[in-house]
Amino acid sequence: MPHRIGKPVLGLVFFSMALLFVSDYAVAWPSKRISDITYVNPSTPGFDTERHQLDVYQPSRKSTEKRPVVVFIHGGSWNSGSKNIYWFVGRRLAKQGVVAVIINYRLAPNVEVPAMADDAARAVQWTQQHIADYGGDPDRIFVMGHSAGAGLAALLATDNTYFSRLGVAANPIKGAILDDPAGLDMYDYLKKMAYPNDEQYLIPFGKNPDVWRAVSPMYHVSKASPPMLLFVGGRTYPSIASSSEQFRQKLVELGVQHEFTLIPGKKHIPMVLQLFWKHNVIYQKLLKLVGTTR
Repeated sequence: MPHRIGKPVLGLVFFSMALLFVSDYAVAWPSKRISDITYVNPSTPGFDTERHQLDVYQPSRKSTEKRPVVVFIHGGSWNSGSKNIYWFVGRRLAKQGVVAVIINYRLAPNVEVPAMADDAARAVQWTQQHIADYGGDPDRIFVMGHSAGAGLAALLATDNTYFSRLGVAANPIKGAILDDPAGLDMYDYLKKMAYPNDEQYLIPFGKNPDVWRAVSPMYHVSKASPPMLLFVGGRTYPSIASSSEQFRQKLVELGVQHEFTLIPGKKHIPMVLQLFWKHNVIYQKLLKLVGTTR
């Protein structure tokens, strides 16, 4: 379905697992993984034992200075995906001097997108409160995501209300790295219903246009928004290409510091698979943004 803004990640799962077995034998990972940390108080209504967990990846090399932190939010059409698939992102970031936090969040049909964004904000809040214990700098937290996860990352970076509701005085996000983002303007997308099977997105987004607009970063970005890196595949879905270009134009109009990179020939899923290789352009530009010294 060439016009879908998301895609099941089953192929990515098998690819990732194959690389895991091969690479564990071939590479001595210079990082430490702390798995399955609960970031929401279990007494919180709606607590989910599996989905309210995150993993932290620390560089093994000691540093006298706190390291920059990247919180990665996975994609999966808002109804699938897991932090366990994206171990390679955590490993690669840690190998390059970044403390990485790879999160789970609740998914449709159990919750809708506003609750997913709340979960991601709670994960960032946990990071701000605890990442110093893992060598990270709580004053240098960046969010990153692919597909639906990139849309959530953009939403947290542009809409401060997710943090103010948690009692966080100021948005702690210092920048966003958006990899082939989906959901930048679901208000426009769902009003048009231009592609086959678009009704499926009414499950995670509901049927209220006010909600579609509220969870669309396009309507929250402002002059005060943090710096952003926006990467789009040259062969991605038309809806992602179109909304990303409109988002870029808005960043330009508002004077938000950003860099837009079109990666020729890349389809939607390969846009995240390339993160297995540490020398790809996304990591190159990310390291400059976060200011790591490795």
